[in-house]
Amino acid sequence: MTNKPDQLDELSEKLKILLKRQEAFSKEVNEIREEIIQLKISETIKHQKKGEPVKEEPVKEQPTYSPGSVSKKLYRDVDHRIIGGVCSGLADYLDINRALVRILWLFLTIFFGIGFLVYFILWIAIPKAGTTSTSQKPQPSTVTERPVHTAPSTRSMPKVSIDLEKFIGENLINKIGIAILILGVAIGTKYTIEHDLISPLTRVILGYLVGLGLLGFGLKLKEKYENFSAVLVSGAMAIMYFMTYAAYSFYGLFPQTITFIFMVIFTVFTVIAALNYNKQIIALIGLVGAYAVPFLLSEDPENVAVLYTYMAIINIGILVIAFKKYWKLLYFSSFVLTWLIFASWYPSKYEVAEHFELALTFIFIFFATFYTTFLAFKLLQKEKFEITDILLLLSNSFIFYGFGYAILDGHEIGSQLLGLFTLGNGILHFIVGLIIYRQKLGDKNLFYFVAGLVLVFITIAIPVQLDGNWVTLLWVGEAALLFWIGRTKNIPVYEKISYPLMALALISIFQDWSTDYHMNFFNNSEEKITPLLNIHFLSSVLFIAAFGFITFLNNNKKYPSALISHKELLKIVSFSIPAILLGTLYLAFRVEIENYWNQLYTDSNIAMNDPYGQSQQNFNYDLLKFKTIWILNYSLLFLSVFSFVNIKKLKNRQFGLVNLGFNTIAILVFLTQGLYILSELRESYLEQTLAIYYKVGTFNIGIRYVSFAFFTLAIIACYNYIRQEFMKVDYKREFDLLLHISIIWIASSELINVMDLSGSSESHKLGLSILWGIYSLLLIILGIWKNKKHLRIGAIGLFGMTLIKLFFYDISHLDTISKTIIFVSLGILLLIISFLYNKFKHLIIDEIES
Repeated sequence: MTNKPDQLDELSEKLKILLKRQEAFSKEVNEIREEIIQLKISETIKHQKKGEPVKEEPVKEQPTYSPGSVSKKLYRDVDHRIIGGVCSGLADYLDINRALVRILWLFLTIFFGIGFLVYFILWIAIPKAGTTSTSQKPQPSTVTERPVHTAPSTRSMPKVSIDLEKFIGENLINKIGIAILILGVAIGTKYTIEHDLISPLTRVILGYLVGLGLLGFGLKLKEKYENFSAVLVSGAMAIMYFMTYAAYSFYGLFPQTITFIFMVIFTVFTVIAALNYNKQIIALIGLVGAYAVPFLLSEDPENVAVLYTYMAIINIGILVIAFKKYWKLLYFSSFVLTWLIFASWYPSKYEVAEHFELALTFIFIFFATFYTTFLAFKLLQKEKFEITDILLLLSNSFIFYGFGYAILDGHEIGSQLLGLFTLGNGILHFIVGLIIYRQKLGDKNLFYFVAGLVLVFITIAIPVQLDGNWVTLLWVGEAALLFWIGRTKNIPVYEKISYPLMALALISIFQDWSTDYHMNFFNNSEEKITPLLNIHFLSSVLFIAAFGFITFLNNNKKYPSALISHKELLKIVSFSIPAILLGTLYLAFRVEIENYWNQLYTDSNIAMNDPYGQSQQNFNYDLLKFKTIWILNYSLLFLSVFSFVNIKKLKNRQFGLVNLGFNTIAILVFLTQGLYILSELRESYLEQTLAIYYKVGTFNIGIRYVSFAFFTLAIIACYNYIRQEFMKVDYKREFDLLLHISIIWIASSELINVMDLSGSSESHKLGLSILWGIYSLLLIILGIWKNKKHLRIGAIGLFGMTLIKLFFYDISHLDTISKTIIFVSLGILLLIISFLYNKFKHLIIDEIES
């Protein structure tokens, strides 16, 4: 017969089990009910945004889930985060302003030094909200017959206080406690080392006993207090790491093999415990916390090989976890700590002879471990990569490349392998991308990202290994290829990568022009460049062809841009691509013209002795003047040709406005600088100063009429532009102003030119005044005939300038006969002008009134 006390105990146990099941079931029911309410609220909001009617469903009498009765939960608010969302989550939970919480955290960090530690612990302990639907603030609902948005109950604040107290008591305090305990053990160990209080063996044994005690106690409490147990287990493993590292590195109690066996065992145990408990905190304290071991025991770990091997073992343990769990904080912490430790060691402790192979080996191990860690879980679970995942992958790749480049660059042989090392990075990413693509492990965006890394490293490898025009051609070719793939295959990431490559290629070709062409002028190089028939011009042509291809694709409406949602950015790109094409087309020929005349100028060097018998260099300076004139002529021609192409074919208003502006600038530069240079060439022809050394021929005079032809073409282009409907501008007055200023300016220059050639250089003062007066009269006549008030006002202004010149300049420099001629001439012109105003005043008045 069964003993009654035993039967009673058995029934009591069954009752406890049933009560636990009931409690778990009730909890699960409440959670599901809350999720249903939140989903209904979300659906209602979604329908309201779309303007759709909401179907109301009566709700059976259930406990009212008003803000006062629904228990709030503390989450990290990732939707409003600046760092981890802790401050915004607390603000949402306590229903206070986020800025106030952040100011308080900043105050604690700056003045008390604990803000950062508290934030980090809360970041670990508080779960993040999955979506905005998990927001703490309940939304009003129109789904039920009974309104959900009832006034907050007065009992809500005590409930919040209870939940906060529960969080601090059950979750926060134990984590702070274990952190303090680990620090205490480390400080105590360090103190005994420094003061030699107990033997090394005793220290290690005591440390292991503390760790084993915590471990045993934590495992015993697992069934009833799982969270608390997880914290104890993680702390125990951190202490085990402490003592093992100290036993080997400081005391030599363990041989290397035994040490690393222990390390592997502890890592394996920590990984298994973290996965078994399903608690990130075990991995954070047990594995990431172990990074602090060498620095807590010693400020300057000497045996760097042991240190990095120790770190590599921990990182591999984290990698194993990555195949099962996606604990981003764990990965991020280990990633930052690993590279920070290496970065703090490298600048001050690295020695080429001693550490070259070791440093390269371990940075590759760290890089490969984190690369696999960041990819593992997402690829296995086929989850989409977020922006933070991409940033971690990018950071890992470029940190590894940066350290690797620096290590190789400081080595005699390694410095010759920089290009190969860069290319190797690209090949590594290519292999990873190929595996992802072939095995269909991830989404296409991940494949495109890895492929983009391949292209980036190939792009970097080009200037590292090559120089000169090859860099430019490879970059612009790569940009054109990526742009073509991005547009025609609808792969946005390729198109976006092509834009920085275009910028690099543009900078590179400017650098090529600066070094390849100008060396003949500044360095007096014996190497001569044949105009147009040289490798540099060929590079320019290929560059222009690549951008022509890009421009063609960009204008093809069959292939929409990846930037179509960014309208302002798309406008900038759509303008910049053809602008680069036209700019490089213009400059490609301009640098050829410059180089041709620079070479002639350099070759004109003649060594002569001055009156004191010292040798001096002499050059034909007319060649530099011809260079300036031909550049101006070419600029006028180029802009005019593009004007007619745009008018006849493109009909692009934006380019038309820019082109019209450049035409005006070129015309004004010719009137100022160009006419001045032409007058200097005339002076050189008349004086024949260096005629015994250099030929100074009539082309010094003839060049001006060639220039006038190009100038006229530019004026005609401007005239055609302002008459086009697609331009949608009214620049007739501005064109009249430009035209008549040009005519009087060129006419004055030509008058001076003719008088200088005829030997009447002093007569141009008289001739200019008469010319200006006659042109003023013509402008008055034209202004009255065409009803253009601005021409008449311009004529009066020009005549005013003529009179000022007459009274303040001409009188003092002219003889009596010349003064008589000019005064009589201008007087007659003034009378004619006055007569015209009186005769046609009715036309002028009608124009004003209209």
